[in-house]
Amino acid sequence: MLKKLAFIAALAVTAAPIWAHEYTVGDLEISHPHAFETPPMAMTGGGFMSITNSGAAADRLIAVRADFPRVELHQSVLTDGVGKMLSFEGIDIAPGETVLLQPGGYHVMFIGLAGRQFKEGEKIAATLVFEQAGDLAVEFSVEKRPVGMGMGMKMDHGKMQMNGMSGN
Repeated sequence: MLKKLAFIAALAVTAAPIWAHEYTVGDLEISHPHAFETPPMAMTGGGFMSITNSGAAADRLIAVRADFPRVELHQSVLTDGVGKMLSFEGIDIAPGETVLLQPGGYHVMFIGLAGRQFKEGEKIAATLVFEQAGDLAVEFSVEKRPVGMGMGMKMDHGKMQMNGMSGN
């Protein structure tokens, strides 16, 4: 029994980097980049992660590149029961701070899926572009959408802000 426990412990230690799903560049640590599965005809999909700056200087996520017609940094906001998405040219990461890209807040928007459904277990190759730390290749792991996190949020796309311009 003791040998079996030692084997399981050794397996857990050697597999930890796979489970951790973390990346570093400069003073930044990117944890758990992921996306949720999408319906077959979805035109967009969201990307999520946390970014921790352990350095003494601020940095900024200024872009994400991936093999889609457009990839943008967005923030979801809810005003009077109507969701809106605002496009940003960058997300600041202050020294000693962690920024969460999560549903309902900041996120990466993969635009133009055109039938390319995100399926659980797949990986989405992307490059995060930071103002100071530079480029970092990552993979977003596609996960099952959590129960209760539906696609039914009412969005006012007519008022969507895209790169500082009205989406009308």
